[in-house]
Amino acid sequence: MSTPEQSSSQNLTSEIKTIAVLGAGTMGHGIAQVAAAAGYGVILRDISEEVLRAGIRAVELNLAKGVERGKVTEEERDRTILRIYGVTSLKETRGAELFIEAVPERLELKRQMLREVEAVAAGPFVFATNTSSLSITEIAAEAAHPERVVGMHFFNPVHLMRLLEIVVGEQTSDATVEVAREVGRRMRKEPITVRDVPGFASSRLGVAIGLEAMRMVEEGVASAKDIDTAMELGYNHPMGPLRLTDLVGLDVRLHIADYLHGKLGTERFRPPEILRRMVEEGKLGNETDDISTSGTLFHLNQRVSRGDQLYLRAHRPDGSPIEVTARVVRIAPAIYGTARVGVSILEPADNWLRLFVSWVADEQGSSTPEGEQS
Repeated sequence: MSTPEQSSSQNLTSEIKTIAVLGAGTMGHGIAQVAAAAGYGVILRDISEEVLRAGIRAVELNLAKGVERGKVTEEERDRTILRIYGVTSLKETRGAELFIEAVPERLELKRQMLREVEAVAAGPFVFATNTSSLSITEIAAEAAHPERVVGMHFFNPVHLMRLLEIVVGEQTSDATVEVAREVGRRMRKEPITVRDVPGFASSRLGVAIGLEAMRMVEEGVASAKDIDTAMELGYNHPMGPLRLTDLVGLDVRLHIADYLHGKLGTERFRPPEILRRMVEEGKLGNETDDISTSGTLFHLNQRVSRGDQLYLRAHRPDGSPIEVTARVVRIAPAIYGTARVGVSILEPADNWLRLFVSWVADEQGSSTPEGEQS
């Protein structure tokens, strides 16, 4: 005989037929792809028709590459694409049972998204946030049903990375956690469940290792190269913590470390002086020595070439929106699936920006394009 909680969990899980993904950027369209591939009906919503079209096109390209590699059949490709319905109006998502938001990392924006979903939803629903750092409890603070709010932290690129971090807020019910876990398994992800604490599990571990590696460089324990080699060969990490910090951006790592240090109050996350000094000197990563940056990050899921013109829509770290037209002027080698490219802003006039372009390394090529220097 099942308990009321078990029955609620079973009912919630069996009711998930349609998933609304809010935001068609890199994470959003990636989530839409794996949800559709898992057999769910997917409503992919973005306020921008251009971003929406680009997101759906990225899914099509991902699936085409899967067919070329023999990972996806043509029938699976066609079925997946047909299950994704793109919309710009939130009202058209009203019939979904599960909403997964993938909007920029701003607490108030995510709270607003939840309020808007509550206003249009046709029936009971689970609201999942893809946040990598914000508190689930704080996002759900003003929700009518905070027990149905949960974190589902996917990793980029979503269609390739197996981990799914399920984050449990203070009022998240067991039934809601089970929904997230079952949906994740159906998407062929490996779910882990963590408590709602700053940095969750993945970000907290990654930052702790990176900061300790920096302290070891400060103390003269070993060279940066040897520290990275120790983790790559000794612990089978695909990339050492210092090389990864270069790739992510030292300014980004400093921002996260300051946030975790402030929230947790532990010396473990106090940024080392070497990190703060390098950021102050504009040394933000090995690939950016000759590129001045504004600290704005963009994530794309497409192949790019020098000279390509891109339309970029995102938010700066301070939360202010930015929409620019840019031209690719420099491409660094792809390392473990991610490379940094330099872009020149055409409109509006702005400084150069650093952005990340995510791809599978052997699709873009791991060598530097002709005529460019890394």
